[in-house]
Amino acid sequence: MQFGQLKRREFITLLGSAAVAWPLVASAQQPGMALVGLLLSTQLDDRQIGAIRQGLKDVGYIEGRNLALKYRSADGRFDRLPAMAAELVTDAPAAIIALAPAASLAAKAATLTIPIVFAIGADPVDLGLVSSLNRPGGNVTGVTFFVNTLGAKRLELLRELVPSATVMGFLVNPTNPTSESQIADVRAAARSLGVDLLILGAGSERDIDAAFASFIQHRVNAIIIGADSHFLSRRDQVVGLAARHALPAIYYLREFADVGGLISYGASITDAYRLAGGHAGRILKGEKPADLPVQQTVKFELAINLKTAKALGLTVPPIMQMTADEAIE
Repeated sequence: MQFGQLKRREFITLLGSAAVAWPLVASAQQPGMALVGLLLSTQLDDRQIGAIRQGLKDVGYIEGRNLALKYRSADGRFDRLPAMAAELVTDAPAAIIALAPAASLAAKAATLTIPIVFAIGADPVDLGLVSSLNRPGGNVTGVTFFVNTLGAKRLELLRELVPSATVMGFLVNPTNPTSESQIADVRAAARSLGVDLLILGAGSERDIDAAFASFIQHRVNAIIIGADSHFLSRRDQVVGLAARHALPAIYYLREFADVGGLISYGASITDAYRLAGGHAGRILKGEKPADLPVQQTVKFELAINLKTAKALGLTVPPIMQMTADEAIE
């Protein structure tokens, strides 16, 4: 169990409207270097991009030595992804790493030949990315982590923190291809706990503001934030609105708790990204994506921001504090 608060992330700035600027990009590629494209639904912080680099390094590929990375981020605007995927394909990279379902689907639609490694919190078979987990087939393989299937558990944890809650809100991104399965999961859990559920969609920054206003109008006691990279890219906004309206909220990644979110429960996204980097490295060494089984990360993280709990007047049960991977004070 780790304690103490992590430093706030440093955002990676955008180069122009789409390209993310890192010290080394494709234009700096030297002869003999393997080029890997990264297609991102949202910006990554240093810890997340470091996990991808570590996975590649573990199998012998080091950026600047024998590896060049080219990054493209949609910054939460999924409509940009098809054009960005097409742009990466024209550079003929040795592989593309695609993060989040929308980015992975855009990459698959853009090429049938360049190997694609995804890292997603959804079932890749249901999404049509692979034919099976053990034998992916085609040019796509990757890593899946359980963020979209944990909505029921998050609702239960939130109820433990706010036992008096009778009406809960659920914020989802309607443009996310996994939103319907997330809704079904949380709706079933709410029914079993006897909790009324208000489901609202938000696909833009303005929609998020409007959704929180509606939650307050309907006297929602607590909210669940759906698993979606759009909300991750807007985590300061989402966490700030929850604080402003004194709404207890649970999130799907520790990154939200790091910036003041009350509680988070989900898979370790950095572990998933490290595994994705390793998969890409194996492909660079000559393995075929069709023969590389999809990996499933089994590392989960429970993080509680005790400072936020105190500000909301909530008492965190001792057993929850003891089992938390991180208690932020």
